[in-house]
Amino acid sequence: MAVEILDRVEEEGAYAEPLLDASLSGHPQTKLEDRRLITEIVYGTLRMRGQLDWVIECLYRGKFNAMDVSISNILRTGLYQLLFTERIPDFAIVDEAVEITKKIHRRGSGLVNAILRNFIRKKDQIQYPEIEKDPAHHISIVHSHPLWMVKKLIEMFGVEETTAFCKANNQIPPITVRVNTLKTTRERTKKELSQHGFEVKETAFSPDGLIVSNRTTSVRETDAHTSGRIQVQDDASQLIGRLVSPKPGERVLDLCAGMGGKTAHLAAIMKNHGSILAIDISKKQIDALSKNLKRLDVTIVDTHMGDAREKPGKAFVESFDRVLIDAPCTGLGTLRRNPEIKWRALPADADKCSVLQKAILENAAPYLKRGGSLIYSTCTITGEENEEVIEDFTNRHPDFICIRPPDTINLSLVDDHGYFRSYPHRHGTDGFFGAVLCKRHGGGKRND
Repeated sequence: MAVEILDRVEEEGAYAEPLLDASLSGHPQTKLEDRRLITEIVYGTLRMRGQLDWVIECLYRGKFNAMDVSISNILRTGLYQLLFTERIPDFAIVDEAVEITKKIHRRGSGLVNAILRNFIRKKDQIQYPEIEKDPAHHISIVHSHPLWMVKKLIEMFGVEETTAFCKANNQIPPITVRVNTLKTTRERTKKELSQHGFEVKETAFSPDGLIVSNRTTSVRETDAHTSGRIQVQDDASQLIGRLVSPKPGERVLDLCAGMGGKTAHLAAIMKNHGSILAIDISKKQIDALSKNLKRLDVTIVDTHMGDAREKPGKAFVESFDRVLIDAPCTGLGTLRRNPEIKWRALPADADKCSVLQKAILENAAPYLKRGGSLIYSTCTITGEENEEVIEDFTNRHPDFICIRPPDTINLSLVDDHGYFRSYPHRHGTDGFFGAVLCKRHGGGKRND
């Protein structure tokens, strides 16, 4: 199952989480410990793929890049278990890998057997790049991130903090939920989940969040989730709603709504009083959003399929109190949850995304009322997609000024320029960026 999922991730550009959920749902008889093992193998192999591929290349005489995808993933899953797990004996890992290969690609079974057994004999002889001689190469291999990405991170953070960032991305992230305050309270939900065998603690930053662990079942299978009392959502993601900080009765635009996690949070903050227009370019996303809003008992949202790059019609000009742009981005702040992104991302992606982000921001500006707030957010860490987009916009629009986030945001998450920033290695959350822009009443020249 793990190999099949990894093959689809690589060949189809799919994401591991929905594939894993679908596979496990299709095999309800699978024991809990085996469900956990499958999950660990899939995510562990994706997280540590850089190091695993280095080991394979050290042991394989042929061209690794030309190897059959299934064979390479069988080797990766086998090596991951040999390197990072203790539950299964080495001989059993090798035998299972060989048997899987016979089913998928019989002629490759000898190669898989030879490489894995060779690793068991020579694992202490594998040489890794030395950090003193080549820090970027060392971090790239040992902490399993693409070399171009590590070099970029070193420019941003330096060697020591880049190491910490990459290590954090390879840790299993906590399951974090947002309590739907339209239906319940955080204290009541904490007690409910605790009674169902979960270890529960409050999130460090979001006043609506809970961290759930030691679970015997998926949190999505609980009555709390089914009945809409909780929404799975990272601590930092929950804070985007607090950046927007809408008031009951206001009119809000969510311009890149996606599946609506943030949309629903805005409605909860507004106590289901006012109106929200949620727009997304994907019908699939809009359908999922509508279904989720119904589960959460959100009643103030109208959905619309549309392109955020299009200019608003006259009826929408300066008609919203607040506008949220949760912009499409490279997603480099979510690598601990979506490790497959590491191996798909390209050096030019941030610049490509910034072109789209600038176009969306440009066309969003007319929607906002004078005196209103426009909130720009991403789940990435690159300057090209974050502060450079904001600086480009404010330089061309003197009637917009960047202001500090509301006091609902912890000061440790606000930098000297007034930007909201979170990082996995500093805050234990996904990496997010946010900027709050206020549209001046008078417009025209700035009087800073």
